[in-house]
Amino acid sequence: MNQKIFNIFILLLFVLGIALTLVRNSIAQTPLLEGETQDVWFIEARIDFVASNEPVNVNFNVPKNPPGFELIKEQSSSPGYGFNYVTPNNNKRAQWTKRNANGMQTLYYRVQLKPTSYDSFYEVPVIEPVNKPLIPWKGSQAVAAQSIIEEATQKSSDEISLTNELVSLLNQQENQNINLLLSSSKKTALLQQFLTYLNVPNRLSYGLFLEDSRRNQKLKPFIEVFSEKKGWQLYSAKSGHIEDISSVLLWSQNSDVVLDVIGGNESSVKFSMLKRTVPAIKLQETQENSLFELFSVHNLPVEEQNMFKMMLLLPAGALVVVFMRIIVGLKTSGTFMPVLIALAFIQTSFLPGLISFVSIVIIGLLLRSYLSHLNLLMVSRISAIIIIVIFIIGMLSIIGYHLGFNTGMTVTFFPIIIIAWTIERMSILWEEEGAVEVLIQGGGSLIVATLTYIVMQWSFLGHLTFNFPEINLSIIALILLLGRYSGYRLSELYRFRNMDFK
Repeated sequence: MNQKIFNIFILLLFVLGIALTLVRNSIAQTPLLEGETQDVWFIEARIDFVASNEPVNVNFNVPKNPPGFELIKEQSSSPGYGFNYVTPNNNKRAQWTKRNANGMQTLYYRVQLKPTSYDSFYEVPVIEPVNKPLIPWKGSQAVAAQSIIEEATQKSSDEISLTNELVSLLNQQENQNINLLLSSSKKTALLQQFLTYLNVPNRLSYGLFLEDSRRNQKLKPFIEVFSEKKGWQLYSAKSGHIEDISSVLLWSQNSDVVLDVIGGNESSVKFSMLKRTVPAIKLQETQENSLFELFSVHNLPVEEQNMFKMMLLLPAGALVVVFMRIIVGLKTSGTFMPVLIALAFIQTSFLPGLISFVSIVIIGLLLRSYLSHLNLLMVSRISAIIIIVIFIIGMLSIIGYHLGFNTGMTVTFFPIIIIAWTIERMSILWEEEGAVEVLIQGGGSLIVATLTYIVMQWSFLGHLTFNFPEINLSIIALILLLGRYSGYRLSELYRFRNMDFK
């Protein structure tokens, strides 16, 4: 592969890692930064009714895609009842069923909702307005209604201003025409009758005014009016246009009966609401609505997740080793021994791990020097060292236990084979190049292991690699790029600092 193609490949790999990370952040709502929080509304509907000792069928309208909110999680608490979701006429209804019930019954439906952009309210697909047949006004009511319609029409220019005028007239307490019409109809129903008569697209919805820690709330009727210029606008027959839709949860956006109980009577539904601020990452764990989440390690059992969390840190540790060896020029004992030592430090904590590692290696080197005088074959010698290392670890564990420290117990996390092999390599190095080289490579290993430990312990990096595994593509690109480096190392530049490179 020539240099140009290699550079393009490296660039694509790096960009791909970053791009996939940003896409996951956008689609799966996985936060890039740890510690991000998100407001979540917990809404609970309590349904009470008296069962009549016969089969029970309860249908209850539940939110489907409430404007201004994203549905995170929903659940039902109804012991002894069968529970399903049904979607008649594209509406979403919770359905509880039971073969036989008698006496007071209570059902619960809970939902978690995350506030989203206010603009999403206007992005709701246009639905055919629900046009109820007009209730014909007769006699004096017809005259009063005609008077109100003419007044509102004259003072308005479009659907929105017409609705505003109608709401204003409906709330004039001294208006005799209004009082006459309200004697046989409620404000919301009357407003919808006017709008329908005037061919203004509208629909009846039911919602809740959100307020933290409120209980025993009931659904409020709203009128949604569609304008070609502004889309759907929310109105209350009492207060008029509702501009801050973030304070309103539209629970049901159709005129169907919200609660329908068969096999019971005296039914009622009350709502409780609670606003909580939860960590964004915790919220993300509850979402399983994207392809990213389908193939996420978060779907694995917790034990496997912990394993992957550690494994996904290894590429970052490898990058540190590559940088320190190729760019800085630091010598280490074994290529990736520092990464393994750093992993052990994470298990044992840094200082106890460092003391344990140095102690084991020093004791092992002393015993290895004795074995070298026996002229053993390499396989037998390394096997003996492995057994010696096991004894050393066991001895440290017992001593630590009797002294009241658990440090000795944690040294078992060190990879025994790697330590044994490291002792063997250092011993050979001692014999061939002297104790100074052993100190250089041993010290280099500990320095790189310490830096690797610091990097792998960086909580932001752990968050990033665990929640965005694709970021490792960018790390691979950097490692491959460093693999083509053929210039001077920093240690060489320092060593030959007095030379004139010109």
